[in-house]
Amino acid sequence: MPTSDTAASNAATRPLTQQDYKTLSLAALGGALEFYDFIIFVFFANAIGQLFFPPEMPEWLRLLQTFGIFAAGYVVRPLGGIVMAHFGDLLGRKRMFTLSILMMAVPTLLIGLLPTYATIGLAAPLLLLLMRIFQGAAVGGEVPGAWVFVSEHVPSRFTGFACGVLTAGLTVGILLGSLVATGLNTVYTPAEITEGAWRYPFLLGGIFGFGAMYLRRWLHETPVFAEMQQRKALATEMPLKSVLRSHRGAVVVSMLLTWMLSAGIVVVILMTPALLQKIHHIAPRTTLVANTVATLCLAFGCIIAGMLADRLGGKRVIFVGSVLLAISTYLFYTTVGTRPDLLLPLYAMTGLFVGVVGAVPYVLVQAFPAQVRFSGLSFSYNLSYAIFGGLTPVVVTLMLKNNVLGPAYYVIGVCVVGMLTALFIRDQRQTVGRE
Repeated sequence: MPTSDTAASNAATRPLTQQDYKTLSLAALGGALEFYDFIIFVFFANAIGQLFFPPEMPEWLRLLQTFGIFAAGYVVRPLGGIVMAHFGDLLGRKRMFTLSILMMAVPTLLIGLLPTYATIGLAAPLLLLLMRIFQGAAVGGEVPGAWVFVSEHVPSRFTGFACGVLTAGLTVGILLGSLVATGLNTVYTPAEITEGAWRYPFLLGGIFGFGAMYLRRWLHETPVFAEMQQRKALATEMPLKSVLRSHRGAVVVSMLLTWMLSAGIVVVILMTPALLQKIHHIAPRTTLVANTVATLCLAFGCIIAGMLADRLGGKRVIFVGSVLLAISTYLFYTTVGTRPDLLLPLYAMTGLFVGVVGAVPYVLVQAFPAQVRFSGLSFSYNLSYAIFGGLTPVVVTLMLKNNVLGPAYYVIGVCVVGMLTALFIRDQRQTVGRE
């Protein structure tokens, strides 16, 4: 009769099954729809800035405050993430994985219905800020929960692939946002978008959210959590307390890698279309088409980085990927102003190398034991995103006042942080959940 250790070994070495692929597909699709809801705001930052702030406000200040409200969604992520992760470690991954969808769909729908500054004055940006806070709390539980969920469903030798596919799914949400924004800028003039067409993506996002919640009905609790329940091996104290007492090194490494992840996504993918329009006066449709291609390349890059992490380990992949991202970012931002004809290939190449972020969750899910994995990952990831991801749009906008290459210098600096942090990564090559 096989022992539990033998069963664990067999589970770790088995190939991916049809059920594994179904779980990955449903989790990635749901994540894509929820992430679309969270980021669609940034694609209409210029229109939102015009509508939700006083018309006499200086352009740079309006852009700064608009990105500030966008950043508020990142600042509140730790609160939502900590609460959901706490119950996810005690009650189950699936329950929190489904709740986060509902918390995202409702405020997204409401943003599409909000009155503007011309109608209700200062109450307009305050209500917009409130909706972003709810969105941030939701995504704070979604992303770490999704990584934990898929990594605990697949054999450990496919952890990188699973995390890469899930991260690619999240970037497909960005791609979907870019496609919707491109479509609207094709069908409507800038004036028509400002007059009311900007609302359509948010209303659509609310529908997407409820659709994603329905899809997650077909997911099952992770085998790792189910086994811990059966063995009565769940955390006996508050999971976050254990994380802060026994896993501080893992928290620091996870936060620094998340900083690199946030810089690549927020600056290169989310902010760049608006920045290209403002700095180099490139047409909105042109920048959004290029952004769509770059985001598609990012999705493939995430899967490639995850697969390479399974083979080579997270240390090597993140170090080399950080170098390539720094080089491509510098080439992109220094060239596109004088050679706009190279916008598409340079943006595509940079997007591909942003895909190094697909290896980050591979490191994060292995950094914490199963009993406190959701809490440890969620606390580290969301606190870092609140500090660095939240401040990034503001810092980059302020850097732009002195140098048009501010975004490039910021991303390159964070890539150096990623390279140095990679030196401290310990590739454990362990069965996720059996520590």
